Amino acid sequence: MKKFGTAIILAGGKSSRMGFDKQLLKINERSLMDKLIQKLRQEFEEIIIVTNKTELYIGLSHKITKDILKDMGVLGGIHAGLNHSLSRFAFVVACDMPNINMEYVRYMKDRLTDNNSLGCVTKFGDWIEPFCSFYSVDLIKNIEKYLESGRRSVNGLIKDVNITYIKEKDARKFSPNWDMFLNLNTKEDLNKFLLNAGGWSS
Repeated sequence: MKKFGTAIILAGGKSSRMGFDKQLLKINERSLMDKLIQKLRQEFEEIIIVTNKTELYIGLSHKITKDILKDMGVLGGIHAGLNHSLSRFAFVVACDMPNINMEYVRYMKDRLTDNNSLGCVTKFGDWIEPFCSFYSVDLIKNIEKYLESGRRSVNGLIKDVNITYIKEKDARKFSPNWDMFLNLNTKEDLNKFLLNAGGWSS
């Protein structure tokens, strides 16, 4: 099994705060999902999309899967993606993240030099950013046991395993305003982003 090569896009959320399915988001008439896939293909050979609407991706050459453990939120999606990963580490993003920083992705890969590490995540104060992170397939059993106990927090899961953490001050060298972690969760988020999205489609 190769160390890197897989990216997982989580597209199975309920999108209740947005008011419509975020898998269908378009910016400057361009599908956000298509743009995200295009960027990830610069660094990853395998793209896995975890979605509750597989019919939206009929004919797509990438791997499409549903949650194995239903209604378990982000961890359920990560679990499903890792179960299909051909790489030891998979990079995980959400389908509503328009500003993936590929330079930072490569930096995270360089930081994963500890063979015992089960992932690489970024600190935000005392919290962590669950997306734009790497997770190992060796976490699958940990995730299953954790979810079976009734817990769902990514932060809670990884605090008890060996994880490589990137400090906020180091991450801000790549994204001073933290926009590489931006999620478009609401229509207000989307409208604010659109005001500054003139060059997004380039």
